[in-house]
Amino acid sequence: QVRLVESGGGLVQAGGSLRLSCAASRRTFSVYAMGWFRQAPGKEREFVAAISWSGGNTNYADSVKGRFTISIDNTKNTVYLRMNSLKPEDTAVYYCAAKIRQGDYARLSLYSYWGQGTQVTVSS
Repeated sequence: QVRLVESGGGLVQAGGSLRLSCAASRRTFSVYAMGWFRQAPGKEREFVAAISWSGGNTNYADSVKGRFTISIDNTKNTVYLRMNSLKPEDTAVYYCAAKIRQGDYARLSLYSYWGQGTQVTVSS
């Protein structure tokens, strides 16, 4: 079992920045990658970004490419999401997840462990 705890959400004006953190309770060698997803009110949860545990591979949703950066410090079992140039449409609850099955990084069903989520609100 892997417990994930997100932090760093908040209220920011459009054009601003935030950094989200996700701390895993322990390292398990079954974790291939870590991902960030988000869910806005009335919408389905969607993929944002993912990174392999080694940090060598990253994947981003088109909507955040060039603005968001995912990184990992595997000595601390922590993954980060740096979000720049935030837009009101980025407003959502952001979830961290651990992927223990091979396959598409953007596929939600391949992630087995989830955090509780952290709210990000971008005002216009």
